[in-house]
This record gives sequence, C-alpha cells and structure tokens, in this order.
Amino acid sequence: MEPLYLFKLASQQARWASVRQAAITGNIANADTPGYKAVDVVPFNAVLEKTHLSMARTRAGHIEPAGGRDPVTKVSQDEAWDVNHSGNSVSLEQEMLKASEVNRTFSLNTSIVRSFHRMILASVKP
Repeated sequence: MEPLYLFKLASQQARWASVRQAAITGNIANADTPGYKAVDVVPFNAVLEKTHLSMARTRAGHIEPAGGRDPVTKVSQDEAWDVNHSGNSVSLEQEMLKASEVNRTFSLNTSIVRSFHRMILASVKP
C-alpha cells in the first residue's frame, strides 16, 4: 500500500478548482461577446490520473519541482445548452451550475483537510 499524500492532493484539487472557477468567470464575463466559445477545464479525475506524485523541494539547495498549467478545453457542441444568434455558446444558467459545483468542491476539500488536520493534532497531543 502506497502512502497517501492528502495535503498535496487537496492542494492540487484546490488549484484545479480555482482554474475552473477562472474559466467560468471568463465565460460569464464574455456572455455578450459575439462569437465567443465557452471553455471549461479537464475534469479533476483526468488531471489526477496524469499526475504522478514526485519529490518536493524542502530546502533552497534542492532542485525546483516542475510545474505546469492546468489544461483548458473548449466546450463541445453537445455540452453547450444553447447558442445565441451571435454565435456565442455561453449559457449563464449552465455557468451558474458549474460555479455551484466548484463551490461544493472547495467546501468539501476544506472540510477534509480540516478534519485530517484535527486528526493529526489529536494524534500528537499527550
């Protein structure tokens, strides 16, 4: 059984959720832009499958771990709810639902980390 790096995993999920929230806000901001195509990020499960946990930099003399941007994808026609006469594919209702999903992701992530942190503190108290 491999060790579980919960805090790193929670950090990656929070980063993914913040990138998704940025994509959602960009879609909402461009809701009236003619020809704008809505974007979304790759689901976290797909990102997690591609991610391999590696060594972390713990001292200034260590090599910096490689970092990268989370991939952003275009929303396909079958995922879009409607297309305006201007060619815009942003559905405000759909974006609000996505924003609600991201909010639940942040809340769940925070609750899990808080519980794990309390468990660690309880295990080291005399």
